[in-house]
Amino acid sequence: MPFKLHSKARRHIPRQRHRVTNGANMNASLRNRGNLTIWFTPEAIAGWKAQPRTTPGGQRHYSDLAIETL
Repeated sequence: MPFKLHSKARRHIPRQRHRVTNGANMNASLRNRGNLTIWFTPEAIAGWKAQPRTTPGGQRHYSDLAIETL
C-alpha cells in the first residue's frame, strides 16, 4: 500500500490536550481578528477628492492626501 509507506515517520497533528473553557470569547476574538477601524477627520474627508486635471489624460480619482493617508 502506498499510503502506509513511511507511516511511522510522518508528522501527525497532536490531539488537543486541554479543553477550551471560554469558547464564546475565543470565537468572538477569532471573528474580530483582522478587523481594523479607521477614523478620518472632517478635514481629511474634505480633501479626499482630487483636483481636476489640466492636461490630457485620465481623471485622477484620489488626491495626494488620500494616498498618503492610506
